[in-house]
Amino acid sequence: MFRPTFILFFISILFSCENSREIDFAIVIHGGAGTILKKNMSKKMESAYDQKLKEALNIGYKILEDGGSSVDAVESTIKVLENSELFNAGKGSVLSNDEIVEMDASIMFGGNLNAGAISGVKTIKNPISAARTVMEKSEHVFLSGSGAELFAKSQGLEIIDNEYFITERRLNSLLNAKKRDSLKENKFGTVGCVALDKFGNITSGTSTGGMTNKKWNRVGDVPIIGSGTYANNKTCGISSTGWGEYFIRNVVAYDISSQIEYRGITLSEAAQNTLIKVKDLGGSGGVIGIDKKGNIVMDFNTEGMYRGYRKSNGESIIKIYK
Repeated sequence: MFRPTFILFFISILFSCENSREIDFAIVIHGGAGTILKKNMSKKMESAYDQKLKEALNIGYKILEDGGSSVDAVESTIKVLENSELFNAGKGSVLSNDEIVEMDASIMFGGNLNAGAISGVKTIKNPISAARTVMEKSEHVFLSGSGAELFAKSQGLEIIDNEYFITERRLNSLLNAKKRDSLKENKFGTVGCVALDKFGNITSGTSTGGMTNKKWNRVGDVPIIGSGTYANNKTCGISSTGWGEYFIRNVVAYDISSQIEYRGITLSEAAQNTLIKVKDLGGSGGVIGIDKKGNIVMDFNTEGMYRGYRKSNGESIIKIYK
């Protein structure tokens, strides 16, 4: 005969097991951080960002839900953002001083610390796919410029004229920046994604057009493994967005991971610590991340960051402002 205390114990065991499986997989994205104020955003534009972030999240989430890999989820999610004119990556990237688009991207797989990155490319339709191809199809980690483009072409990736990436909005931004001879107001913009799949593998990816009015083939933190992108199944995956020079100097993505590994603190605490260091040097921006338990961070020290996440337990959120 079952006693009430035994029944309660049995129910508690079932509840505990359910909780242990509560976060089977998760995905988080960002579309750049900076001076993003509600008063400057029309309802139409706000809705456009909201819908595109949801579309990107849902694409990656479905891959994870169906048992797909975090690498596939990250690449597919970022491609949605790269193909949109709303974000500073792929089509819609900001323009350099020479009035062309120069793009950077990187991806890292936390299962074996394999990574791929490309920088200064002008004709690869989806830079994140090129970064993945470097990771999986070459013995290298980082390719740049024309060499990266030749490699991408040899691997069958879609090559397209640079004019495809240029939008009227970004051209006007460049012309305004040239009038001011300024970089300061145009330092933000990146897209990124981190995913944890059902197998416990974490992948992080980041893609960007860089900085408006940049000169001399300037490269920011995005393609630098450990600064713009890092993933390790033992700790977390991170994608950064912000003023790249400061994120490079603080090795932001790896710094967050190393704090978790060596200090035993939480993902949220580590992210906050690192962003404080960035701010103390004069930089600003944000990070997204997922740890091995499915905890998520979307932290930034700017006025806003396009961001969102979905978890297998049903939690889902899209945000723009602080």
